[in-house]
Amino acid sequence: MSISVEEFRVSAKAWLADNMPRIEDRDPTLDDPENDTASWNRTRELQKMLWNGGFAGIAFPSEYGGLGLTPEHQRAFNAESRPYELPFRINIPTLSICAATILDMGSEQQKRDRIGGALRGDELMVQFLSEPRGGSDLAGVTTRAERDGDVWILNGAKIWSSGAYAADYGLCLVRTDWSVPKHAGLTMFLVPVHADGVTIRRIRQVNGSTEFCEEFFDDVMLPADAVVGEVNGGWAVASRQLYWERTSMGGGSPYVSGVGRGVAPAASRPLTDLARSVGRLDDVKVRELIGESRANHLVQAALITRVGAGLAGGHLPGPSASMTRLFHAETDWRDSDIRLEIAGSAAVTGPTGEVGELFLNRQAGSLGGGSTEMARNVISERVLGMPREPAADRDVPFKDVKQGRA
Repeated sequence: MSISVEEFRVSAKAWLADNMPRIEDRDPTLDDPENDTASWNRTRELQKMLWNGGFAGIAFPSEYGGLGLTPEHQRAFNAESRPYELPFRINIPTLSICAATILDMGSEQQKRDRIGGALRGDELMVQFLSEPRGGSDLAGVTTRAERDGDVWILNGAKIWSSGAYAADYGLCLVRTDWSVPKHAGLTMFLVPVHADGVTIRRIRQVNGSTEFCEEFFDDVMLPADAVVGEVNGGWAVASRQLYWERTSMGGGSPYVSGVGRGVAPAASRPLTDLARSVGRLDDVKVRELIGESRANHLVQAALITRVGAGLAGGHLPGPSASMTRLFHAETDWRDSDIRLEIAGSAAVTGPTGEVGELFLNRQAGSLGGGSTEMARNVISERVLGMPREPAADRDVPFKDVKQGRA
């Protein structure tokens, strides 16, 4: 497909106006945590609408269901799509992390099946990375897979998987060799979420949401073609996955269906509207806060553009994506604080009570996609070249690494 960015923009603008629902007409009950299943069903429906209209997977290669266009074409579509209801919940992690990782590291069949399934709105994907006992040491996973003839038998547990209950497949990092150092004995698998032996439990958060899940794998049978990349080469796949996670959390992914992450309305509502609703729009201090937020978002947009260009042109190393991820977290944090300061006591009462609920979930921005502390470590060590922190388990066979209490 050959079309200029401007021609594509004009085409997208006309199609969106004729086919996609306006954001102001969106059913507000879909934002209720208790109505989560309906929200996911709506996400699939909207993605199918994009697919049928020829605007799904704009920057994904055409052989896997996309349009084969550039990130600039995707950004043009994003700009025109802002007034419309779009399937934002499919962006993270299905399209911008999981499908992007499979595009880079998966087999031809995995690319055709999983990327195509996601773009059609038929499938959702999730990440099975963190473990209950693992903390931030992703390479220290103990969920294991053992070969039994032509199949692998999976056992263990994962946690903090966003939307796992609604997904169809999960990218699952497990240990397949205990005789080598921790990074060398890992393998990435594509696990059918609802396969026999997989148990999913939803975790209720302080704001009432049950989006996060924990998973238990009991003798789950996986075929050989479930391996993504190479056996015992899972760290290379995980590293690429983390790159796309940081890129998407920072707002720089070219593989999304419109701009947005499916965040709560309170997080996207203009601060001027909030200030006006509580009668403080003329307050000089409030205007300064609104200006501060605006400046942060302008800097964030410029940072995304600069880092994205640097990564695409090879001028910046891959870990530089952590810079956009870190700044995104800091901006989200500050916005939550500013909203609370503007709303005052109204943050927990009346129509602006959602501001207080949003503040309860404030820390999420510093944890999703890896903690801000991890992002700072990545930037310091892998971008700035500062000395790495010492690690007692480096180059030690994982079976000899002490687990749990000494």
